[in-house]
Amino acid sequence: QVQLVEAGGGLVQAGGSLRLSCAASGRSVSVYAMGWFRQAPGKDRDFVAAISRDGGNTWYADSVKGRYAISRDNAKNTVSLQMNSLKPEDTAVYYCAAKTLVGPVQLPSMYNVWGQGTQVTVSS
Repeated sequence: QVQLVEAGGGLVQAGGSLRLSCAASGRSVSVYAMGWFRQAPGKDRDFVAAISRDGGNTWYADSVKGRYAISRDNAKNTVSLQMNSLKPEDTAVYYCAAKTLVGPVQLPSMYNVWGQGTQVTVSS
């Protein structure tokens, strides 16, 4: 079973950028499509972005399209999320996840392996 650890969160002003990373161990992530989700206090866990196993296909939530970019390096067993033009509404705990079930990439229930999350706070 793969284990995932996120890093790179922090406090940034609106308009700034952050780059999140997700390091995998225990198994190669190349066998999984990978996703990023986020959860703000009192809200559901929402889809942010996903990437296919070979990196050839990516998907984004409308709210982050054009501002975020997901990428992966299967040789290094990592997945990254570059976040630009950050807004206060982007504040949340961000989770990396491995998609283990067949179904839409946007559904959290399609992912069985999750990291512990990293906090992103965007101040206005």
